Amino acid sequence: MNNILTYVQVGSAVLLIITILLQQRGQGLGSGIGGGSMEYSTKRGVEKGVFYATIVLAILFIGVSVARLILGA
Repeated sequence: MNNILTYVQVGSAVLLIITILLQQRGQGLGSGIGGGSMEYSTKRGVEKGVFYATIVLAILFIGVSVARLILGA
């Protein structure tokens, strides 16, 4: 059981990193320095899917981490 949780944790961590890196860039610090325009936009299509996948993977990663702590791994 411990090995399965380890593999799930490593896999979810790698996928979480990938989904974070796939998200749209240039809306944080760069727009403050460059003076980006304030536009309201909604997430659509693939961007929305990547956003929700990031949330699900983060919850999975935290859940597996807590499970490993409880089981004494």
